[in-house]
Amino acid sequence: MAAVIGFVSLILAIVAIITSVTLGTTMNDQLNSQLRSTAVDTTRFVTEAELLSSHPDDLTAQQVLQGKTFQGGAGLLLAIAPTNGAPSGVILTPPSTLKALSAGDLFEIQNALRNTNAATVSLPDYGSYSLIVTRTPDGSTVVTGLSRAGIQSTMAQLFTVIALATLGGLILLALTTAVTISVGLRPLRAVVATATRVANQPLDRGEVSITERVADEEADPRTETGLVGAALNTLLDHVDTSLAARQQNEERMRRFVADASHELRTPLASIRGYSELSLRDKELPETAHTALERIQAQSLRMTRLVEDLLLLARLDEGRELAHAPVDLTMLAVEELTDARPTASDHVWELDVPEEPIMIDGDAGRLHQVVGNLLANARTHTPAGTTITLSVAATTDGAELRVHDDGPGIDPKVREELFARFARGDVSRARQTGGTGLGLAIAKAIVEGHGGTISVESVPGDTTFLVRLPVASVQTSPTA
Repeated sequence: MAAVIGFVSLILAIVAIITSVTLGTTMNDQLNSQLRSTAVDTTRFVTEAELLSSHPDDLTAQQVLQGKTFQGGAGLLLAIAPTNGAPSGVILTPPSTLKALSAGDLFEIQNALRNTNAATVSLPDYGSYSLIVTRTPDGSTVVTGLSRAGIQSTMAQLFTVIALATLGGLILLALTTAVTISVGLRPLRAVVATATRVANQPLDRGEVSITERVADEEADPRTETGLVGAALNTLLDHVDTSLAARQQNEERMRRFVADASHELRTPLASIRGYSELSLRDKELPETAHTALERIQAQSLRMTRLVEDLLLLARLDEGRELAHAPVDLTMLAVEELTDARPTASDHVWELDVPEEPIMIDGDAGRLHQVVGNLLANARTHTPAGTTITLSVAATTDGAELRVHDDGPGIDPKVREELFARFARGDVSRARQTGGTGLGLAIAKAIVEGHGGTISVESVPGDTTFLVRLPVASVQTSPTA
């Protein structure tokens, strides 16, 4: 818009200059024509006065103009320099009053006409005058002048009118341009608003439906801006269809996992039961006894995996979480107490407040979260590592931290650490690899409580942080 206004301003300035120059030239030509005509009259009057005067050298300009009328009227200047007499001058001012020119005025006139027969002079008391020189037959010099006040007044008015018209035109142009652009860009603003609302929707999980669309009147394909809105609507239709297909696939996969887990629980329980029963036989060969122990161990591991998959499927469906008051401080104490015997070669520390921190949640599942985090720290750190479990109330919620000074998490796997079947190390060993579902389950449980879980890790400093929202946290007073 600024470029348009600047371009129009340049055009208006050029038009104003051309108009002013043209008008000024025309008015100057008219004044000069009138001046020449008046000079003829004044010269004639001076000549006649010289002929009638017994002392021509004593003739003054005031004597010549006394009782005369001229085309120029008020604003006429006449100066006479007789051949052998003193110069004199007079100005006809409104209303037809003759005022004698001072010696200073006559000097200014003489100086302006020193090397020319026509000039412009500015007199301190009378303003600017156009002058022309003529001579009488007796050799007297006659200077005739007409005031330029009319031209100057007209030009000043013209400049004022042009300036006001230009300013008004530019303001009107700016307003018109702003309104036009605003109306023209309205569809784009609708596109931006729609895109912003869609961008603020959570699209990464769960059932998602994008209902936002650009209004039909803002998506007219006959206009360029409308084409953008129509294109965005087409894109949103495609994305909505894709998200619906993704949701259907996830639902099918979730049902499959849940159904498969249910179906596997009974056979696995049978395998474990028969293996335990067979191990009671004292006459079993050593090789058979070892094989049955391996069968029992693998069936237990498979059972845990099936239970984890079934739990994740239920959490994905929004089920499986109870709601009751939970003492987060006592929960941490119990979990650390249970963890110590499982890894006596680690150093275990607890940092909790004296007063209970109460939360409305599922105690069993929160125990599972803390247990999984402690097990993860124990499994992936060497002997001698210090593992610290801490709980604290904050201004906006509660925080639970599991910190260790072990070797840290490989940056290659940190981004996918909470994904299902992700492992905190690159090995696939049974001793350290686990099922890869512990942190995924912890994340699902925490998010089911409206909280978040994150990790920060460098060698010697790894911290898993669980945050629970303030709406779910209560700090009980000390009894």
